Amino acid sequence: MKILKHILLAFMAVGVAAGAHADETANASPYSMLGYGSLNDHVTASQRAMGGIGYALRSKRQINVKNPASYAAIDSMTFLFDIGANVGAGRFSDKNLKFQKTLGGLDYVTIQVPIGKWMGASAGLLPYSSTGYRFGSEVEDGQVNYEGSGGISEAYLGWAARPVKGLSVGFNAGLLFGNVINDTYVYADNGASALYERIMQVRDFNLQFGLQYGLTFAREHTVTLGLTYTLGHRLHGHGYGTRVDISTSTTSKVDTIGYTSLAHGFKIPHSFGAGLSYQWGKNLTVGADLTYQPWSRAPFAGFEGFSAPQKFADRMKVAFGGEYVPAQRGNYFKRVAYRLGAFWGRDYIEVGSNRVKEFGLTCGFGLPTPVRTAVNVGFEYTHRNSSPIGTVSENYFMVTLGVALNEVWFVPSKIR
Repeated sequence: MKILKHILLAFMAVGVAAGAHADETANASPYSMLGYGSLNDHVTASQRAMGGIGYALRSKRQINVKNPASYAAIDSMTFLFDIGANVGAGRFSDKNLKFQKTLGGLDYVTIQVPIGKWMGASAGLLPYSSTGYRFGSEVEDGQVNYEGSGGISEAYLGWAARPVKGLSVGFNAGLLFGNVINDTYVYADNGASALYERIMQVRDFNLQFGLQYGLTFAREHTVTLGLTYTLGHRLHGHGYGTRVDISTSTTSKVDTIGYTSLAHGFKIPHSFGAGLSYQWGKNLTVGADLTYQPWSRAPFAGFEGFSAPQKFADRMKVAFGGEYVPAQRGNYFKRVAYRLGAFWGRDYIEVGSNRVKEFGLTCGFGLPTPVRTAVNVGFEYTHRNSSPIGTVSENYFMVTLGVALNEVWFVPSKIR
């Protein structure tokens, strides 16, 4: 019952942050109208405060979904639970328009348990991509408004083992599901109006493999190498485009203009990740990550008679970060984890011949509590724009809140 009490408290703490902004979205980027929307890197609140690193991180007290090989580091008597939410603001501008939108919502839910002394398992729900935008423009004899919503989520189950000292291997098997909705409203000056809606319904799998190797020297110094590979494959599901006459208040017939099976012209590319970290005892951890995804080789066919095919660019992201804990015991501020990080990347989205690039700075704190639950608070600034010709400039200021439960669960009863 004790562990259930802590889990309920964790849900309540994060639920207040996410529920306060239930009417807002997690994404408002105009760039998310392209492809599958904005992609997510599967990092927790503590990792996000360190620039989003994770390929070479492994800990007995924190869940690291970014590399499934890390699950083997869990203590054999520990249950881990982590839930996170974020809230903040996005500022968007181009040569004609400036606006700001409040963003927020529940981000992830994960658990991790030991399986014997050398193995661990994890499960959870994560965002894979998100779509959210609303803007319009005047055209000859009318106006066109664009709106998008939805996204793709991933429910995963992972496993890892340590076959030899220092080496761990693991995998995540995920189920991708969700709807990506792109709406175009056309209003003519003569009073006629119509809604053109493109819907992608994704039902697919995702398979990731991970490896970590750590070398300890001088007792308290450890260097770890982390590698991941995610299988590329044809996307499964279906998509269709519809047209609805909205000129009148009466219910109009929905005309299906285009339909396609996603397996016939849509793919998710292979993904490669590499990371290196250095750890000094329980006080200092620093690391760097590199992510590469060849999206230029992943076709995104249009819907026949409705929308044209899209081309993508190869995605790459570099992240750096670290964490410092002054002492394991002592006054409260000495036991706080202080985190700092930065990242730079090129997105998979192309706007004509322009590439979308981003950079960001992060910081945060891991706040210990008396009940083996840590509250992770992170702050992030991100700037995104297209290059060489700037189109929409985006600036995000986000606050991330995570509640990480570390419970001693598998303790045998003492004989009296």
